[in-house]
Amino acid sequence: MMNLGQMPDKKGNFGEYGGAFLPPQLTEVMNNIAEKYEAIKRSTDFQEELSDLYTHYAGRPSPVFYARRLSRKLGGAQIYFKREDLNHTGAHKINHCLGEALLAKRMGKTKVIAETGAGQHGVALATAAALLGLKCDIYMGEVDMEKEHPNVVRMRILGAGVIPVSGGSKTLKDAVDACFSAYLEDPDTQMYCIGSVVGPHPFPAMVRDFQAIVGEEARRQFREMTGELPDNLIACVGGGSNAIGLFSAFLEDEKVKMYGVEPSGTGFKPGEHAATMTMGTPGMIHGFRSYLIQDGKGEPLPVYSVASGLDYPGVGPQHSYLKDIRRVQYVTAGDREAINAFFEISRVEGIIPALESAHAIAYAMKLAPELSGERSILVNLSGRGDKDIDFVARKYGGDYGVTE
Repeated sequence: MMNLGQMPDKKGNFGEYGGAFLPPQLTEVMNNIAEKYEAIKRSTDFQEELSDLYTHYAGRPSPVFYARRLSRKLGGAQIYFKREDLNHTGAHKINHCLGEALLAKRMGKTKVIAETGAGQHGVALATAAALLGLKCDIYMGEVDMEKEHPNVVRMRILGAGVIPVSGGSKTLKDAVDACFSAYLEDPDTQMYCIGSVVGPHPFPAMVRDFQAIVGEEARRQFREMTGELPDNLIACVGGGSNAIGLFSAFLEDEKVKMYGVEPSGTGFKPGEHAATMTMGTPGMIHGFRSYLIQDGKGEPLPVYSVASGLDYPGVGPQHSYLKDIRRVQYVTAGDREAINAFFEISRVEGIIPALESAHAIAYAMKLAPELSGERSILVNLSGRGDKDIDFVARKYGGDYGVTE
């Protein structure tokens, strides 16, 4: 078994997953990005600049919060939240967007481009581009643009071009397709800043490295608060960036159980869910190998989640490897469970979570009563729900999920 702390290998492989399967015109480009990234991540001035931005711009460290009222109401384990929703731009995405934009700047690129589903990556990259004086285009499915309209407005205010994608299901997978096509047209002046731990090498490792600060902070903060490590970690998984960010600091701690929560949507038929680890099989998508929801010919099947940031048919290659070695248990939460969790912590703890994060909270609410009161659960609250409130109110109504 590969040493978890030394992943991936030089070709970007996490066991049998990952790698870079690209058209010839992109192979050299990705190799150059990998080479430049390996150089700058050891650069003291790069790390100092990024650290300064994390502290004075993004607002790190984000706090760990003890959800006392929710824990008391549920009974059982004590629930804590890693508050990535309090970062500038409202999610964990700013962590890797600042790193990617700095890399693009140092490589002499004048423009960054990206896909987005829920809009959080798009907003974060548009923010980093504005800060560093880069042009920015964001590709977004028309369905997601309607659901996440507040984030579309934010991106445009920040100066980014938001390009509607009308092909396929008009959601995240199609936005990735469109962005890759745009990148092929001009890989010299622009850089594709992938929004999760997916895509060809070096992006799964690069985004993980930038997100590792989440787990590093959480490990230190939880020990300071409680004198020990958390017994359980929970994070939602679409592509998997917030989850791997939290998990990475605890992978060698065998007593710490980890749960990645995927969306089961409205059921387990094709097009009703995006539970890649639960229902998928190994395959190829967007230049890398991972678990994939696919048909008999290896083509990605339509996926769905109430949370736009989770409806991707693939998943990060490191997550695929962690599933196979059983270091992380991948579970599911459905739309209704996520919506219930959305309202529950809004009304019990005064925190409106992103619908993506609500999937992780939903599983924590299920797990906590099964454990003793001496056990702990740390949930990565990866984003805030400002972007979702219009959609939730329109679809579910203001009285849905009222708690006593």
